[in-house]
Amino acid sequence: MTSIDDTPATPALDPVRRARERFLAGRPPGEDIPDELAEAWRRARFLGVRRDVTPPPAPVPAHSPLLAAARPVLDRVLPALAGGDTALVLADSRCRVLWSGGGPAPAAGRDLSERAVGHNSAVLALRLGRRAEVHGPEHVLDLWQGLSAVSVPVYEPGADRPAGTVTALAPSREDRAPHPGAALAEATAFAVASELLGRARPPERLLLDAYLRKAPEGRAVVALDGGSRIVSPGAARLLSDETLARLERRATELLRDAGAADGRRAREFPVPDGAGLVVRMTPVVREGDGEVIGAVAVARPAPAAGPARTERTAGQDGGGRERLPGLAGTSGPWRVAVARATGLAASAEPLLLTGEAGVGKSSLARALFAWRGTAAPLVVDAAEGAPGAVPRWCHALAEGDGAPPLLVLHAERLDQPDVAALLSLLARRPEVPLTATHTPGTGVGPCLRRLLDLLTARSVALPPLRERVEDIPVLLPGLAGRPSPGRPPLSWSLDARRALEQHDWPGNVAELSQVVREVAEHRRATGPVRRGELPPDLRVPPAARRLSGMERAERTAILEALRRHGGNKARAAESLGIGRATLYRKLRALGVAQLQPPR
Repeated sequence: MTSIDDTPATPALDPVRRARERFLAGRPPGEDIPDELAEAWRRARFLGVRRDVTPPPAPVPAHSPLLAAARPVLDRVLPALAGGDTALVLADSRCRVLWSGGGPAPAAGRDLSERAVGHNSAVLALRLGRRAEVHGPEHVLDLWQGLSAVSVPVYEPGADRPAGTVTALAPSREDRAPHPGAALAEATAFAVASELLGRARPPERLLLDAYLRKAPEGRAVVALDGGSRIVSPGAARLLSDETLARLERRATELLRDAGAADGRRAREFPVPDGAGLVVRMTPVVREGDGEVIGAVAVARPAPAAGPARTERTAGQDGGGRERLPGLAGTSGPWRVAVARATGLAASAEPLLLTGEAGVGKSSLARALFAWRGTAAPLVVDAAEGAPGAVPRWCHALAEGDGAPPLLVLHAERLDQPDVAALLSLLARRPEVPLTATHTPGTGVGPCLRRLLDLLTARSVALPPLRERVEDIPVLLPGLAGRPSPGRPPLSWSLDARRALEQHDWPGNVAELSQVVREVAEHRRATGPVRRGELPPDLRVPPAARRLSGMERAERTAILEALRRHGGNKARAAESLGIGRATLYRKLRALGVAQLQPPR
């Protein structure tokens, strides 16, 4: 029942209310609630939280950097809360209330920790590191049965865990509609994080600036100063906790040796468990006194070692990076995904490729088999229906009688007997050479969920095309195919390419391929393709529309971040916790691409 991010909630709270009463009466809560909520209630019982308790007082620090940074933001928000039934609460990382305003809310100096009051949204948001909601009877306390709360974590620069939370409280609704204060909490948390960034200490700011220069969308970058680290999403996907700890030790050695003759040069070394990665670590030097205050490490795929592969199996791009046959892309998100996929595919164990429809999961799967040089796989496409094929080949693989590897496409469409056969195969042979593709977004039954959970440890999420639009010019030649005899290869004007890059591509690379084929088949003109030759929905940018309340709050947060960072979009994106490509897409979608940051 506890909802996180945008997970849909159940339509009524009555089942939760009845389960809570059963639990507080000493009986099992029943199966009407999720296991994680029942576990939260059990922790509250173990900690001795009573249903009739009120939030106890908590010692608040005399000087709180979080409150000092948040104060200007909260002063701007407070008038909007007057006369309404929504309240706002700022709490630190120990769930101590630093500030509250608006409707009914715990006063400053109250303890909202799980040990004091049990399950609540601030505790959940701190634990998960992302937005969380808790509604009415999901709380243990009688005092909060009529309240719904949504909490958003606030990160400070360089921190790997939240510094606190912003919580919006509103009267609980039986229909479990989206929380009315969610947009306000999100916008406030973004603004507070921007204030924290502006108040960062000079060495931290220097390290952050060095990180931002090295961390365009998708690159695997880590900034370290021997005591803290900033990890990009790409690095979080590629590098294990053990590897990050090893990088910290390397950074400490670099700081210690800064006075040596070669102590300030960049160093490059392989990552033992990084699936064929090398790391280049560069010291960050403060101007003026020349002190080394930290280092920035960039991970990238290592050049291919050993005998050169033939063009049929693999090549290298212009930067020396490995390139899979039949695939194109040089953007950060794509290279990170391919690097992880090739690293996992180096061993003949199960592999799961996930992503939106049309991102290229099937193409990548086939390219990995060709790159690995193993026997051609048996391909079973669940979308086309193949009764009995999966159980038959699972039996052959389980017996280990020389059966080829198995490639299962569209796992989300597998029938129950097929899923059961795959689960049985993995139980008998956990390291079976099985590759599967899965498109999220459809209903997942318990058996398929169990199968996906088993494969999650060796999974790769492919980025959608809208997050790697810089790959579109690289993709176009291959999608156009071989031209007809006597006709030149298809080329594209700058204006047409800009129109392609402005499109959202809900169908991803498959949709782009369809557009390219249609243009190639129907055009009669010569020279580069012009914008007017594209399908009608691609010729003009999306029309302006009325923004929703959430979108208006998001627009305000983005403009505030741009103002705080002097219009620097890279820094604004980092302060908002999103990639630069995502920021550009939001600017276009919200109709603010041409606006200057507010002054």
